[in-house]
Amino acid sequence: MKNYKRLLKYIRPYVKQLCFAIVCIVMAAAANLYLPWIIKDMVDKVLTDKDMGMLNIICLGIVVVFILRGIFYYGQSYLVSYIGQKVIIDVREVMFRKFQRMPMAYFDKHQTGETMSYITNDVAAIQSALVDNLIEMVTEGSILIGSLVMMIVLDWKLSLLTLVIIPLVGQAMKIFGRKIKRNGTVIQERMADITSLLQESISSIRVVKSFVRQKYETDRFCRQNELNFQAAMKNVQLTSLLTPSVEFLAAISVAVILWFGGYEVINGVLTAGALIAFLTYAVNLANPVKRLSRVYGNLQRAMAAVDRVFAVIDLPETIKDKDDAIALPPVQGHVVVNHVDFAYKPGVPALVDMNVEAQPGQMIAFVGPSGAGKSTIANLIPRFYDVTGGSITIDGHDIRDVTLDSLRGQIGIVPQETMLFSTTIRENIRYGRLDATDEEVVAAAQAANADVFIRELPQGYDTQVGERGMNLSGGQRQRMAIARAILKNPRVLILDEATSALDTESEKIVQAALDQLMVGRTSFVIAHRLSTIFNADQIYVIDHGHIQEHGTHEELLAKGGLYSTLYNIQFKKSDAGKEE
Repeated sequence: MKNYKRLLKYIRPYVKQLCFAIVCIVMAAAANLYLPWIIKDMVDKVLTDKDMGMLNIICLGIVVVFILRGIFYYGQSYLVSYIGQKVIIDVREVMFRKFQRMPMAYFDKHQTGETMSYITNDVAAIQSALVDNLIEMVTEGSILIGSLVMMIVLDWKLSLLTLVIIPLVGQAMKIFGRKIKRNGTVIQERMADITSLLQESISSIRVVKSFVRQKYETDRFCRQNELNFQAAMKNVQLTSLLTPSVEFLAAISVAVILWFGGYEVINGVLTAGALIAFLTYAVNLANPVKRLSRVYGNLQRAMAAVDRVFAVIDLPETIKDKDDAIALPPVQGHVVVNHVDFAYKPGVPALVDMNVEAQPGQMIAFVGPSGAGKSTIANLIPRFYDVTGGSITIDGHDIRDVTLDSLRGQIGIVPQETMLFSTTIRENIRYGRLDATDEEVVAAAQAANADVFIRELPQGYDTQVGERGMNLSGGQRQRMAIARAILKNPRVLILDEATSALDTESEKIVQAALDQLMVGRTSFVIAHRLSTIFNADQIYVIDHGHIQEHGTHEELLAKGGLYSTLYNIQFKKSDAGKEE
């Protein structure tokens, strides 16, 4: 119940609507309690005493009660649904904000589909707990309590016999509830697995088709679907066992009432109308108990989703602002990587004793074999990860002592795989600075050598780029990423193999745009193609997380070390002569 109480805190802003909703629910339930009393008066007064006036009152009362019941029913449905939808919106927003704050390490370990499942499937289960189950719980609870009160008014001795059975019902619900909740957790996990598989398979549909793996992917999905089916059927089995168990206990209670009530009627202690009314209230008592058992089972399943949601909300945010963090003032771009150690996993170092210094406006290049640690440096400077040893400073400020927004706001990144959003070209470029004018967007595109191809598109800057920008070529996407970085106007620039996936012609166009982008900025270039960094102020050669050598292009070639080896692998001697 701890997490359910936390969930109820989200209702606090809507407590006024909740109070009105509960009044409507209780009044709608009270209308059901009036009917057995009508039956009592019909038998004892109208049929026995031939009271025509009472008959008129009863008929009029039925019409009035059902008009009021309809009004209150509408009120309860609308208000509870309104509250439920509002709470779900709030919970989704809290979760989305949480994922925005989570460190990159979290997304390295969790699939995109799993993350999406928290906000879709789990939150949807919470909605069921808050809306449908809350209405039914309050409604049936009101009928249950009201029926008990009316039964005591009619005959307290019969009521005591009825109450004996309630603790047994409660124990049955408790036993089944624990099992249903555990199985509910399994169901939510299975749904997360299906969402992950769907996201992965659909987003990789080109690869699936090229390797003719449609049947393989279908088999994977079917296996996961079957596991979800098994978990769902386990829940049905438990719920189906709970309801008849409760009904059996309720049947025992009704049998006792019939026997003892009939005995009292025969002996003149109780009227026939009172016994019929009492039996109706007893049925009213049994039905809410039965329905509450079903609600309890659904609630336990929903609570499994609630637990998963709050488990995410409670995750530690390892990359965050210190309490005394300051805003990084506008920087010149003097970056120092001082004796930095880093490991993605404990005991497995990715960088060891890394020392790099970049003066304002310099171009610093990192080269080396795949997996050497080049991109890791690019992830540490904007503090996507925190160093495990040493420090990184910009203009003398340790990046851990400044706010993340002020740090990343002065760093521009052009990655190897450009991520574009499924909106227009104009809005994708404007993502670099949201308050940029249309003229500034166009100027940035011109500086990135992108304006010409954009204007050739059917809708120009208003062309939709499609999911992940798939309507554009790789070179066009890269030029848009460069335009976005130009619009941001950062002092520190990180180019993470920005041209390695392009063909020769596209590389030349993109490289020209990059050269213009780097002018006057401190630039860190992670290079796969050495031809792009010949003019770097310093080239650092990294292997197995260590700096093996550093210097200019000419100095490193003269050393005849790892850089020279990499150079000779990429270029033939004749090509090398042309480059030089």
